[in-house]
Amino acid sequence: MKRELPHFQIDDSYGGNQDWFPTYMMRIGGCGAETACDSSIYFSRYWGLEQIAPPEPEKLTKPAYIDFAYEMRPYLSPRMGGIDRLELFIEGYAQYLHDRGETRLTMQPFAGEEPYAAARERIISQIDAGYPIPTLILNHRNKAYDDYVWHWFLINGYDETADGVFLVKAVTYSEYRWLNFSELWDTGHKRRGGLILFHID
Repeated sequence: MKRELPHFQIDDSYGGNQDWFPTYMMRIGGCGAETACDSSIYFSRYWGLEQIAPPEPEKLTKPAYIDFAYEMRPYLSPRMGGIDRLELFIEGYAQYLHDRGETRLTMQPFAGEEPYAAARERIISQIDAGYPIPTLILNHRNKAYDDYVWHWFLINGYDETADGVFLVKAVTYSEYRWLNFSELWDTGHKRRGGLILFHID
């Protein structure tokens, strides 16, 4: 059942990393821009949407990635409270795509308040279709997920253990981890984040 999408390396980094950014606000609040950059690079490399990422994304360097993140910054700028709603990400990234002349890639929100079973189904259908999933987690009662609190990251794979635990591959800060999706989704808070569902016409 295990499915993983291809990604990209920059030296020994699995994807980008907001810790690289030279300004304080981008280091603490640039996760939305970073997630959009990683999505753009993925769609350029593996779907041929070349105008939304730097040239030759397979040869991307760390300085070029940082420059790209600052091109994305005006669309998904760090702000008081962060990019704390799915609609803010969609509005910002959609404007970026529009300004780059890309109309085929569209998005819709999937709220964190939706049932776990429905979210699991969406994870499977999106990954099977070849789409990475920008994911927002707000507060979380489980300290094991502190690195994902008030944070945007990509999900680009899923798996199920022999005893039926559904795992997702969460990509952020130059690495990936396999997380128990049931635990991740059940934040224990009324206000939640959710998923961004991509589609290419």
